[in-house]
Amino acid sequence: MRRAVCPGSFDPITNGHLDIIERASKLYDVVHVAVLINRNKQGMFTVDERIALIEETCGHYGNIEVESHSGLLVDFCRDRGIPAIIKGLRAVSDFDYELQMAQMNHGLSGVETLFVPTSPTYSFLSSSLVKEVASLGGDVSHLLPPAVHSRLVERIAERRAQ
Repeated sequence: MRRAVCPGSFDPITNGHLDIIERASKLYDVVHVAVLINRNKQGMFTVDERIALIEETCGHYGNIEVESHSGLLVDFCRDRGIPAIIKGLRAVSDFDYELQMAQMNHGLSGVETLFVPTSPTYSFLSSSLVKEVASLGGDVSHLLPPAVHSRLVERIAERRAQ
């Protein structure tokens, strides 16, 4: 069985993330979506909320497994017998950082990293940018799955009410 992992914070999952996950789901029998936990960052959504949003938006692919992970991505891969990491590249600037990570991961465990160029439609898109624009009242509905957009608008309203 061919397996790969698409890692990220997914705070929240965007149409750009979905583009990469969907494309990976056509190449692999099982795609693990690893919600990586960064204890140094305060997320807009909890890890459980992110997992639920990913499951809701990716469930129709039929071969996606969503889990959280704290620690080295290569340990996640080793524990599950996953030989490949799929990373989307938006721009050349992404490549510099991702190449270093790919080389480190391969050196630590032999796990390969495959780079998938992001669709030009989403080449500028990041979760951080979406959250910033949305929190300032901008329309980001075309950048997110409908359920995610709805939940983001609710969360921003909740935070403003506090």
